Parts: sequence; C-alpha cells; structure tokens
Amino acid sequence: MKKRSSTYGIPFLALAFLLLLGTGAKAQVLNKPTAADNPNLAGNSAWTAACASASFNEYFVNFTWNPPLVASNNEFILELSDANGYFSNPVELARVSDKNTTFDFEFQFALPTEIRGENFKFRVRSTYPAKTSPASDAFSMYYIDYNSPLLISENGSGSIPAGGQISLCGGGSVTLKPHNIPNASSYLYNWYRSGTLLAEKSESITVSDPGMYYVELDYGSVCSGSANTLSNTIEITTGTSAGIAITGSSAIQICPGDSQMLQANITGMGYKYTWYKDNVVVSGPTVEGSSYTVNANTAGFEGSYAVEISGTGVCIEKSAAVTVTSAGDFEVTLQNAENIVLLPSQSKTLSVSSTASSPTYQWYKDGVAISGATNSSVVVNAIGEYYAEVTENGGPCSSAPKSSAITTIVSPDSFEFVVDFVGTYTSCENTDATLSLTTINAVSDNGAKTNVTADLQASFTYQWKWNGANISGETAKTITVSDQTKNGTYQLTGTIDAFNAVSNNLDLKLASNQSLVITSNGTVYCDGGDAIVLESSIDLSSETFTWKKDGAVVDSSSTSLTVGQPGVYQLVITSNDCPIISNQVTITPFDASLLVLDKSSDLVIIEGETGTITASGADSYEWYDAGNNLISTDNYYGFQTEGQYLLVASFGTCTVSKVITVSYRDMFAIPNVITANGDGINDLWVLPNTYSRDPNVLVTIFNERGEQVFSQAGYENNWPQSTTTFNKQSMIFYYKITRGGKSLKQGTITVIK
Repeated sequence: MKKRSSTYGIPFLALAFLLLLGTGAKAQVLNKPTAADNPNLAGNSAWTAACASASFNEYFVNFTWNPPLVASNNEFILELSDANGYFSNPVELARVSDKNTTFDFEFQFALPTEIRGENFKFRVRSTYPAKTSPASDAFSMYYIDYNSPLLISENGSGSIPAGGQISLCGGGSVTLKPHNIPNASSYLYNWYRSGTLLAEKSESITVSDPGMYYVELDYGSVCSGSANTLSNTIEITTGTSAGIAITGSSAIQICPGDSQMLQANITGMGYKYTWYKDNVVVSGPTVEGSSYTVNANTAGFEGSYAVEISGTGVCIEKSAAVTVTSAGDFEVTLQNAENIVLLPSQSKTLSVSSTASSPTYQWYKDGVAISGATNSSVVVNAIGEYYAEVTENGGPCSSAPKSSAITTIVSPDSFEFVVDFVGTYTSCENTDATLSLTTINAVSDNGAKTNVTADLQASFTYQWKWNGANISGETAKTITVSDQTKNGTYQLTGTIDAFNAVSNNLDLKLASNQSLVITSNGTVYCDGGDAIVLESSIDLSSETFTWKKDGAVVDSSSTSLTVGQPGVYQLVITSNDCPIISNQVTITPFDASLLVLDKSSDLVIIEGETGTITASGADSYEWYDAGNNLISTDNYYGFQTEGQYLLVASFGTCTVSKVITVSYRDMFAIPNVITANGDGINDLWVLPNTYSRDPNVLVTIFNERGEQVFSQAGYENNWPQSTTTFNKQSMIFYYKITRGGKSLKQGTITVIK
C-alpha cells in the first residue's frame, strides 16, 4: 500500500478538483459523426445517401463531443474513408477552429468529384489534444459527373440498328457498348436483360441470348436511378444463317505495290457489311460494303480478314477468316556490330544474311559501290560507312533492292569507358551493389564519340579501382560489392594495344546490414510516473548517433534516452556515411478515461441510507475521506455521510484522482403553510437540508408590509420563535433565501393560528 505523508483535507480536495479539471481527469469524448439535415433546404431530413452533382453538392454532418475543453488552438477535422470504409489514407472534407467551446455543431462539406462507392465512413479528429472519434455508419456516396441517357450500339459504332433489333445466328454473339459517353472505361455499369440485372460491370457486354438489353451507369444502390443514365434498348433475336463467306482462296498472297479486293458471297438486298482485320473493325457497317480492298502499300496490311452481314430478314453472321500475306518480301539482317573500331594494321569482316530465295549482293562504302564486293561478306581495312544492297532474283514478285543497316568503322584517337550500377541502386539503401561497364566509346581527334561496345568489350583488359587504388583480383568488366566498409569511389580502367581507357567515377554508399533495435521499459507516459527509458541493442559509446522524436533530433550524446513526453521515438546511427535506422517505439499519453465510475462523481444519497460507487479499469484503488484518512482499498465504496472524498486509482506507475462529492437528497419541498398553534405539529417553518444549517445561506423573512421580521445565516429551522407575534387568525409573510448575495429561493408563508 502506498504511504502518503501530506494531508489532503477540504482545501486540498478543492485544489485537486481544479487540477483534475485542467488535466483532463474527466476524459474528453469525441462521438461518432452522424448525417444531418441541410438547413438551406426547406422541409428536409438527414440524408441517407449522397448523390452529388455539379448542380447540388452541399451536405452536413452533425458532431458532438464532451468536455473538458480543448486547447484554444485546437482544430476539429472531418475526414472521409476510402470506398471500403478504411482510413489508411483519409480525405479531409472540412476543418473548423471556432468550435472549441461548442459541444454540438455541424460540419458542411462538398463531395469530392472522384468519389464513388457504397461504404464510405466519416470520422472527426481533434488536433489538441490529439483524439479521433469512432467511425460513422457506412454511406452510399457518389459524385454524378455524367447524368444523361446512354446510347448503345454494336461495338459502340454509333449506328443503332433499325427498329432497335439485332438478329443473331445460332451460336453467334454481338458486343453492345455505349458510344456517347467520354472516358467510358472509368465507370462501372449496370447491364440488364429483359429487366434482370446481369453480373457484367464493364462498358461493353457480349451477348448471345435473346432478350431486351439496356444499360445504366452504376452509381450505387441509391443514386443510379436518380442519375437518369438509362440507355436505349436493343432487342437480340435469333435467326437463320445466310451462309456468309469471302469468295476465293482462304490464303492470299499480294506482291509489293499490288492490291487485292475481298468480296462477300452475298450481295444486295439492303444488307449491311462490316469488315474485320484480326477481329478489329476496319470498315462498316455500310450497305455498299460488300467488298473490301487490301492494299500492299499500306504498312501492316498482313492479317486475317472476315466480313459480317446484318439486316432485315437475316441474322448477324461473320464469315470464316481469309489470311492475307505479302509475296516476294524478304529481310536483310546485319551480322556484325553497327559500330566497329579499326585499330592500326587491322582488317574487319562485315557480313549480312537474307531471307530472299535467290539473292545477289553489292557492298557500298560511303555510298559508292565497292568493285568485286558481291558476296554476303566483305573484308575492309579503311574507316567509313558500309552497307550491303540485296536483290531478290526469284519468286512470283519483282521486288526493289533492300539495303542493310549501315556499319560505321572508325579509327580512334582514344577510348573512354562508361560504368553504372546494374539494376536498382539507391544510396544508403542497398546492402550490396553491382557495378558494370555499359559503354565503350571510341573518341576521334575532333571529340566525336562512337559506341563500339559490342565490337571491343571482349578485347580489353580491365582493372577496377577503389578510392584510386587497384583492387586485387577485380579484372572483369563487372564488380559486386557487399561490404559497407568498402564504401567509396569506384573506377574502371582498361587497355587495348597502345590505348588506355578510363571510366567515370561511381560513388558507392551501401547500407549496413546490422540490425538496430531500441527497447523501452514502458510505452505509456504520465506525469509523476516511473521514468520511461529507451535503450539500444548496439553499444553507442563509440558511435555517432541521434535520438529522434517525431522525426526531430532530441539528443545526440546520451547512450540511453529518458522519455520526456509522448511521441514516436527512433535511433539513427551513422555508419560509413550511411544511417542505420532503428525500429520505432511509440510512447502514448496516459488515457485518464480508463478509469470508469458506474455513477456520477456528484453522488446524491438519502440521509440514513448508503450510496455505492464502483470503479473499474485500474490495477488498484484507494479511497480517502476529507481528513486524508484511507477508508478503503476495494474497487467500490459505500457512502453514508455527505462531504468530499478522494479516489486514487493506480494504473501501473500512473494514477488518476477523482473527487467524489456526496450530498443528501432533500425529501420535501419548502413549506408555504405552518400552523403556529402550539400543538407541536407543523409549528415551525422547516427547510430542506439544501438551505438549512449552511453558514453561507441567509434566510430573511418579511411581514406583509415589507418589514424584516427575521434574518439568520445557517438557518436552524427555528422560526417562528414565538406564537405571540401573530395577532390575526391567518397572516401572510414573505421569505428570501440567498447565498453570497445571489437569490436562491423566494416565496410566501401563510401562518394559521
């Protein structure tokens, strides 16, 4: 049991009561926000779903909270969850700073334009003290940015079928899609077949079953209907196949420069034709489109072509595909690097390959044909730009010659290396890194650079350097470093013949793979409680380090940190120019609301009876009377005498004190009639305990002429003091009860003799 040498007494209890008010002994409570009616609209009630638009976007949320008062610089912030009701990234809707003494008020807000969902929630956050209310109920909330009827057609072509009807052949299908809404893919949709809601939510739907199809934007269970986006209806029916096909061969070759007309086998009768290439519409639907011309001069003309027929009396039907390819086409591929270095006394072999069936070759240097160079390869010993021209001499088509890519041969004045990190590297985050040669440039005497990596990377000898010194054994074009003590500047050098190459510098800073953990002997802070101390898993005596609270440095010299206030704490050690960052330890302020009383701390009892208050939430309890006497250590106490008491509840090393005020309940009202006849019954004017025997309460009585006949502080229920003063059978008197000059009660007294 804790010893206390000081005396509380009544003055102390009054002081403690004031202190408790100042420090929040009565915990502040933020209640969950609720939807409220709009005061700017007549006759409305609280909203149940938000269907906002450009023409209306004004909503109100009611919020209540309980004292004690917040700080003068506090702000209340209304926040909105995501569509699933989570607050991992809340959206701020409103913020007020003038409601710090208003316990019941409304937030006004507008719905953000990107909001769409069924389970949005609100919460309110205060900044000082930092508290967050419970989340509200879930609401359906949508910003309706498109509110016109949709128009649907086949594949969104914009051509609505005559009579709103499409007939499908057995096993066929058709894709319906809106064609009049911008950013169509950003919405969800409600598709219907003959009044039944379908599962499909995307902007298009492929259907084969007969029925009446239409769509609306999915603005949720409440807002969809009010958005007025319901589309036209397209009826899908089934019919008989017309046997549509493309006449001729199913595989067609077209020579370069030629064209080929594809023809449907059914023409006339007012049918519409839609042509597809690789299942993508390239023409139609049009009545005149029974044929389609494929032009070999059009890039990418090769593919699979099909035609679809539709119209009155015929079901929608697509033909089998016809494959169109290019005839006489061939490719020329360079077999060597495009940039080659020619060192002194060297020669190089250039070569190409071709898919031509009967090719002939001619090599060129700087645009001039090389005499006798008519093979697929050529040996060169001079700088310049070389390419081969290939001609096809066989096959069904005559083709224009094709040239290979150009090979540039240079003679360097010097070489340079370019090195870089392989993969993702972030300074002081990676624990290992790979550095590699990426480019070899041949540098001419005028400074021009040619990338010759593919030609020469296998011909150089290499040496890596660290901080200017050679690294033993690192003679490849790639190096991997995984030791933080090897942080520094890296460079690659190389040699070929009489040339020496040097790379750019790379600064390497690897993070330590050492784990840094901080621990604490507690996580709840309270004034007067045991000290909370943070300690490190690493000996800090020889380290450079900083302790941080909420991201700001608070100490850089103490090997352990004594916490002075709540916050998020972290330790950072600097190792080889990189930080080692510890885990975070969150120290929270002690919450006095953990102490719960089952009755008000202002307890009113009937004199002679017992009123019991039970406390919960704490580890232990001590009850003291006004004389600082310990009267109980139970979690409850039964009060029989009015006065002030003190409850001290312990939560570990933290305590919460509650002042309990006990008063007697008045069992009767102030009497307005007495019978001063000396029979001992109702002879005296007796006041309730609230007003009698209190030295601070003054009772004054006046006769009917306004003359004072009695005045007493701490009234002892002793008027009238004599019956001889009453000279009439019935007399009227007036009374006034005051405390500190302030009137408490006043009225009349009828004295019957």
